[in-house]
Amino acid sequence: MSTGITAEALRQRLAETLAPSALEVIDESAAHMGHAGSDGTGAGTHFRVRIGSPLFDGRTRVARHRLVYDALRDFTDRGLHALAIETL
Repeated sequence: MSTGITAEALRQRLAETLAPSALEVIDESAAHMGHAGSDGTGAGTHFRVRIGSPLFDGRTRVARHRLVYDALRDFTDRGLHALAIETL
């Protein structure tokens, strides 16, 4: 069963909430087929986010990651299993 989560949906949410200066969202789900959290479709469960935002200024790496996780919480509740975050 598909989560219905897309890279574009994550990108849009992050753009709305964190006003990024740089943003890239990559769906890496196909590389994790058969792994924990995979829904068998090869999409919508494992993502990589590269993001820079003025909201990160003066914050620790953990605090930056928390902002990203908080912005995407409802996606996690819907089946987003893994999120690799690279803050710029």
